[in-house]
Amino acid sequence: MVSVIERELYRINNKFTKYKMISSKELRKKYIQFFKEKGHQEIPSASLVPENDPTVLFTTAGMHPLVPYLLGEVHPEGKRLVNVQKCVRTGDIDDVGDSTHNTFFEMLGNWSLGDYFKDDSIRWSFEFLTDKKWLGIDPEKIKVTVFEGDDDAPRDEESIKIWQECFESLGTSTEVFDKEKKNNETSRIFPLPKDDNWWGPAGETGPCGPDTEIFIDLGKSVNFEKCPNGDDCKPGCHCGRYVEIWNNVFMEYNKNEKGEYIPLEKKNVDTGMGMERTLAILNGFDNIYDTDVLTPIVKEVENLIQNSQSEESDDGILSLSLQNDSEKIKSVKIIADHIRTSVFMISDGVVPSNLDRGYIVRRLLRRAIRHGNLLKLPNGFLSPLVETVIEIYQEFYPELENNKAIILDEIKKEEEKFGKTIKQGAKELSKCAFEKITGKYLFYIFSTFGFPLELSFEEIENVIIPELKLNPKKELENKEKIIQEFNEEFKKHQELSRTASAGKFKGGLADLSKETTRLHTAAHLLLESLRRVVGEHIFQKGSNITAERLRFDYSHGEKLTDEQKQKVEDLVNEQIQKNLPVEVEEMSLDDAKKIGAMGVFESKYGEKVKVYTIGNKDAEIFSREICGGPHVQNTSELGKFKIKKEQSSSAGVRRIKAILE
Repeated sequence: MVSVIERELYRINNKFTKYKMISSKELRKKYIQFFKEKGHQEIPSASLVPENDPTVLFTTAGMHPLVPYLLGEVHPEGKRLVNVQKCVRTGDIDDVGDSTHNTFFEMLGNWSLGDYFKDDSIRWSFEFLTDKKWLGIDPEKIKVTVFEGDDDAPRDEESIKIWQECFESLGTSTEVFDKEKKNNETSRIFPLPKDDNWWGPAGETGPCGPDTEIFIDLGKSVNFEKCPNGDDCKPGCHCGRYVEIWNNVFMEYNKNEKGEYIPLEKKNVDTGMGMERTLAILNGFDNIYDTDVLTPIVKEVENLIQNSQSEESDDGILSLSLQNDSEKIKSVKIIADHIRTSVFMISDGVVPSNLDRGYIVRRLLRRAIRHGNLLKLPNGFLSPLVETVIEIYQEFYPELENNKAIILDEIKKEEEKFGKTIKQGAKELSKCAFEKITGKYLFYIFSTFGFPLELSFEEIENVIIPELKLNPKKELENKEKIIQEFNEEFKKHQELSRTASAGKFKGGLADLSKETTRLHTAAHLLLESLRRVVGEHIFQKGSNITAERLRFDYSHGEKLTDEQKQKVEDLVNEQIQKNLPVEVEEMSLDDAKKIGAMGVFESKYGEKVKVYTIGNKDAEIFSREICGGPHVQNTSELGKFKIKKEQSSSAGVRRIKAILE
């Protein structure tokens, strides 16, 4: 008998059945092939952990690892690039479980670094989307937005003209939306303000520019809730009718300290197409969980439910403590999303903890476990889901299979830890008088029972309030105050506030100041010094650099002695005092390995890499690493290196915090 989950998750909108079925593998291949034919060089996906960028916890967009090159550095692979980048955005965790939100996703992107601009970018996007050789989407289903202009920059008439020519070439209407005419239904191109169609700058100053966003119109007949905008519904509305699948950003201005927008001499293009949303559209789904990167996980969760039930209901689903089928479906989606994201995070070196990135993966795993308990899944149910995730992605991301033992071990340990305390924590929350719910109390629940704040609120809202028949609006009227109190307690214990832990992407420009550049070079000296003093088993496992300090993670199982720390510090300062040159060369990865350049070789590199050498080639080379930069030109620019702290980061990984005086 078909279950309620199958009925919900495998619905296909009949309007789109004319599109041929396409797999994630085919979509990646087509995208890369198309842009290679347009002269682009394929580059590999970077890690989910940004290299030396303190502005964000995770890689949140395809452009994120390319920021130095968008700001002017020369990329070793040239001016035209294309890739599929793995990304994580955690700002929408609370929305996961609907038809469109997820935390991990793949971004298909192409870039022009001072090469082509709006004309080629827009025309190629249109060609890839509509040409039957590629995706073959009906141009009648496509609507676009452009920047409408304001006091800072004019309306993007160039993009409007290019789009009109594209649509006209296929006999499609080219009408531009007019607020006075209110011609929503007949319009093809929609000028919108900065909030909708402008990128950057990340801070007060820097590169920025208009963008053009591409939407698929699912039509009025799509089974969504009534649009709150009524007849004013248009691209940018969040009712679900219009699904954004591609965004082309045109960096053509620099905002200076006076707030002026000055045209850039070197203009860049940065684009991004969301894999899951595009895949859903192409296959006629109105739900990303229908796609082949998520349905196997969903089906495995359902199998676990069916195998664990003692008696089948008419739906083939165990009668649960959840209120209705929609809640069951949401729990299944949450589990599928969170385990997928956790697998990728742990594979890239993030382990569960109460700090920084570790807090995010712990939050995801524990939320998945909690929803598994609501579905009455057996203990240890996440492990078989790990196998499913790896099976889906191992061909394109072989590092998952290589790191499977580590992934399974970390998730198993987290399940065991949380399993010991979850019942106690839930019991404590349920028995308390509601007046006791304060930020301090929820921090006590977190520190004692391992309940992240969000999980406590889920328990309160979904279990305690319904059971006690309380008024949720009344009981949670002080929710913001509770969150503020919790964060204050969190900070007292030197932990991450919820706002920071969300890691919401604010534009992603790394701090490329003189201070961070100096510390970046110091990190190279530190790694080589550790290897010479402590042992050649040491490799870099991660780093985080701000303008004030360097945080460096490395592979080592024991605490450094005071003598070792002093020797490392002295060796770094010795190289600084030698006034060693820092030189960069571009070469093939094989050549880099042949000359002994250090690198994280379980990661992917492109065909060409940058190798930074510290030392005199005719005398003595101290350090040689594969790196994206930036660096100083001579170690004399660094000042005095000082280790402030050495501590454990995770099993087999130590952490050094250091400064330059």
